[in-house]
Amino acid sequence: MVPFAGYEMPVQYKGISIEHNAVRNSVGIFDVSHMGEFIVKGKGAFELIQKVTSNDISVLKEGDAQYSCMPNLDGGIIDDLLVYNLGSDSYMLVVNASNIDKDWNWIQSQNHFGAELHNISDRTALLAVQGPKAEALLQKFTSVDLSGIRYYTFKRGVFDEVPNVILSATGYTGAGGFELYFENVHARKIWKSLIEAGPEFGLEPAGLGARDTLRLEMGFCLYGNDIDDTTNPLEAGLGWITKLKKDFTASDKILKIKQEGLKRKLVGFEMLGPSIPRSHYKIKNDLGEEIGEVRSGTQSPSLKIGIGLGYVDMKYLESGKPIFIDIRGQLQEAKIMNLPFLKKPNA
Repeated sequence: MVPFAGYEMPVQYKGISIEHNAVRNSVGIFDVSHMGEFIVKGKGAFELIQKVTSNDISVLKEGDAQYSCMPNLDGGIIDDLLVYNLGSDSYMLVVNASNIDKDWNWIQSQNHFGAELHNISDRTALLAVQGPKAEALLQKFTSVDLSGIRYYTFKRGVFDEVPNVILSATGYTGAGGFELYFENVHARKIWKSLIEAGPEFGLEPAGLGARDTLRLEMGFCLYGNDIDDTTNPLEAGLGWITKLKKDFTASDKILKIKQEGLKRKLVGFEMLGPSIPRSHYKIKNDLGEEIGEVRSGTQSPSLKIGIGLGYVDMKYLESGKPIFIDIRGQLQEAKIMNLPFLKKPNA
C-alpha cells in the first residue's frame, strides 16, 4: 500500500506480472474508487461541457461515453477525462483522482451557462473488471445483457442486487472488460461477491503497478507523466479528441499550434537491449546531445522488453535517425514504434 492522490492504494497483491497476465489472459479487478465523478445537468449542461472539453459531445447519444481532455487557457491539459451521456440533459464526468479539486474549481469557474453541478466523488465507488473473461464473470450477477454493450457505451441496471449500477464497456487496459459505478456503501459487498466467484475465471485483484504496465503497452497517456498542464493535446498524440471545428477553451491557440507545426511529439519506443527506461531519463542523439525526455517507461510483461513514451524534438524525428536513452550515463539505443506496443491484445 502506498499514498496516492490522498488515498492509500495497493501497488500490488500477488505481484505485478501475475496481475498483468491475469488481465491479459483471464480477468483482473481494480478498485479505482479514488477517481472523481461530477454530475453536470439541466439547462446549460451541454454548452458547459462542450466549452470546457476538446472533444465534441454533440455526437453522444444517451448511453454513450467519450474520451476527452480539458484544455487550460494556454492550450495545455488540465486533465483527461471520460464524458457519459446519462440522458435528460444529464452528464457524468470522470476525472483523475489527483485532479479532483483542480477540475471541480475549473469547471465551476467556467459555468457561465447556468448548469447544475454536483461533485459525487466521495460517495461513488468504481471497480474496473478487465480481461477476456470479465463479461462471463460479471454476467453471473446481472440480468443486463452485457454482450450487447458496445465499447464506450453503457447501461444501467441491477448488479449483485444493487440498483442503479452503471455498467460501462470502458477501461484503460486494452484487454476488454467493464467499469462499474455505484454508491460506495455497496462497495465491500460487490468486491466480496466478485472475489468469491472469481476462481472459476482466474480472477486476480490488481493494483497500480499492473494498471501502469497494461496502459503503457497500449500507449495510453497517464496524466502527470505523459500529459499535464504544460503539454498540448496535439503533441501528445491526442489530435483525435481535439475537434478544432468547434469552439472550446484555447481552441484558437491549439489551432495556431497546428498551423505553425509541432516543436516536439510524444512517441513510443522499444529498447534494443535489456535496459529498462524510466521517467525523466534523457533522450539523446548519437552525439550525446539531448533531444527529449522519457515520460513513462517499464519492462513490458507481455513483450519481455523495455518500452516507453517520451517527447522528442520534431526536427530530429523527421531526420529518421536513431534515438538513445541515457541510462546512468550510458547511451542505450531504442527504436521508435507505432502505438500500441501490443498489437493484438485480448479484447
